[in-house]
Order: sequence, then structure tokens, then C-alpha cells
Amino acid sequence: MAEFSWVSRSPLEHALVAGAHGARGGEAGVSLTEIRNFDLIQVMARRGKAVDLANAAKERFGVAAPDAPKAVQAQDATLIWSGPDQFFVLSRGGKHRIGALGQTFAQSASLSDQSHARVLISISGAKARTMLAKLSSIDLHPAAFPVGMAAATSMDHTSVTLWRGNDRTDGQAVFNLLVFATFAESLWHSILDSAAEYGVDIKHSEEL
Repeated sequence: MAEFSWVSRSPLEHALVAGAHGARGGEAGVSLTEIRNFDLIQVMARRGKAVDLANAAKERFGVAAPDAPKAVQAQDATLIWSGPDQFFVLSRGGKHRIGALGQTFAQSASLSDQSHARVLISISGAKARTMLAKLSSIDLHPAAFPVGMAAATSMDHTSVTLWRGNDRTDGQAVFNLLVFATFAESLWHSILDSAAEYGVDIKHSEEL
């Protein structure tokens, strides 16, 4: 008889093996961290309601919602552009779950809970940009893709939302990507293959 469980598990539960991967001999060139247990709500303006959506977002988060491919940091959430007149709200702790946001955007937007439909991977390290260049055609040079820049793009034929977060304390760039859960394991293996020659440190975390 098949066993069933209602316990939420990461789509990378079996693919992610924490620790070292690939070439060693010094500091790993790439760090991969899967972020787990986050809240992710997609907010999409209703027809003719883009201005109302922008006003409601500013009132709730204290910052203007992104109207271009950018990620905007609020006090307790990140607003990530996902297309014209739409964005993701990424947070932790339940404050910005769909029920609460439904009240904020009741007159201006439709909401979709993507918390368990996407996997969030943080990529950093001295060779992170070089590794990502193998998988994506996006120009990730600091002049073209500064902190806060975002893109809805593809990576190894897989649709992703990519944005640059704040740099690490050592100055290394941090790139974050959201990928549909059904494609996450396949993309994860592609990332590992592309990063192996630089050495990889792998972990998971619940810290955004």
C-alpha cells in the first residue's frame, strides 16, 4: 500500500546533498543555497487598475512596487517584478500571506499563492557569474545587472525569475532565482554540472 504524507517537503529533498561538490583544493567558487519555507504571492493588476495597485502596494509596504525588471526591498518583504503590472511578494513569517494581501488588493489585483509552486535558490561566490553565463544569455556584468536588477528569463530552457540581491559581506555578488517546482530538480542538476569545475558549497536555509 502506498504511503501518503501531508508534510510539506522541498522538491529538492532528494537532489540536494549538503556539503562539498565538484573540484576542491581551495575555497569553493560557487555557493548554492536552497531557501525553504517562504511565502510567495503573485500580485497581478486587474484591467485598468494598475494605478490603484501601485497605490495599494505603496501603502502596505512603504515602497513603490517595481514597474520595471527590478527587485525592491521593503522592511519585511521583497517585491520582485514578474511582468507588466505584476510582481511577486516574497516574505517569511506569515505576515504577507494571501489572506492578508487579499484585503490590501481586493479592489485592484488578483492574487496567486506560489509558495509551494516555486523553488528559491541563492547563488553566490567568485565564480557564480561565470557559472550562470553557461546557462543564461542574460548579461550579468555589474554594469548591466546591478544590485536590485531582475529578469524573467530562461535558464537551460527552463523559465525562471532571476534577480540580484545585496552583495555578501565579502563583496561577492548574490543572484537569486525562482523556478517552478516541477522543473527545479532538473535545473538543479544543470547548475551543479556547470559549477562543478569551480567547486561548490551546498546547503539549505530558512533565511531569506
